[in-house]
Formats: sequence, C-alpha cells, structure tokens
Amino acid sequence: MAVTSSFSGAGRPGMPPRLPTPPTGWPISSYGTYEEAQRAVDYLADGDFPVEEVTIVGVDLMLVERVTGRLSWGRVVGTGAASGAWFGLFVGVLLSLFNSQSSGYGPILVGLITGVVFGVVFAAVGYGSTRGKRDFQSASQLVAGRYDILCQPRSAEKGRDLLAKLAMRPGERKE
Repeated sequence: MAVTSSFSGAGRPGMPPRLPTPPTGWPISSYGTYEEAQRAVDYLADGDFPVEEVTIVGVDLMLVERVTGRLSWGRVVGTGAASGAWFGLFVGVLLSLFNSQSSGYGPILVGLITGVVFGVVFAAVGYGSTRGKRDFQSASQLVAGRYDILCQPRSAEKGRDLLAKLAMRPGERKE
C-alpha cells in the first residue's frame, strides 16, 4: 500500500517535490556558471525538448560573503533612522486614513517621529551588542563551483545531442 501526503511529489506531475530530495537523472552537460547552464536549458526549450525532465544542479557549493562597506556609529544611526522613518511614515499614513478628525497630518508626523526614534534605538542596540566584532556590512550569496544539467534517462541522449550542437556554434555572443 502506497502512502501519499501533500508533502510528497507523487500525484503532482511536473511539480518539484516539496521536501528536499536529491536530484535524479543522468548528467548531460556541465557549465562553469549558472548563466551558461540557464542558456543551455533555454536552448533545449527552443528546440522543443521536454525541459520538465531537466534539472540544473549546483555542485561544490560555497557561501560567498562580499564586504560592501565599513560600519561606524554614524552610519548605523543614520541607517536606523532612515528605515525607522519609512516604517513610521507607513504606519502614520495608515492611521491617518482611519482618523475621523479633519487634520490628517498629525498621525503621519507622530508615526514618522516615533519610527525614527525606534529605528535609531534598535539599530544602536544591535550594533552595540557586537562590541566591535563586526564593523563591516556584507552581502552573502550561495554559489557553485560548477552547474550540471541532469535529464531523465528517456530523453538524455536527445538532450546531449542538442547541447553538443550548442557547444559547436562558432563565436555566439552572450546576451
């Protein structure tokens, strides 16, 4: 007796499984960048290939953290004030929409000022709690060393043939 649930991929053709599962299929090509792998799958789609049988798999994953700038108290307080101002402005506008009094600017001003104060306080507390151990901003990104294209066995040979034709195209410009 087979048991299925709303979390399994069974009974949902063409849909990826909801729980993390290892990819299946045969490797039909490998690329150094995600852009190249995407271009290859787009080429397969243009050639009327059943792309629902294709999976792009990032191999040799790395977490890359790119430093974007130095943090200082001035920058932290300024950023906190700006983000608090936007949130306070939003709340103030919402409150003014439901205000029955004739003056609609009071709630907006109160929301703006309150947002700035709370934004500065929360940003300062967060930065102060690091005690100088993280005086920089960064952006993290998950990247792979290479990108393999896997295909279900029934279409793998056709996929390899199409991608071999793509590889033989002379000097095609990347878009």
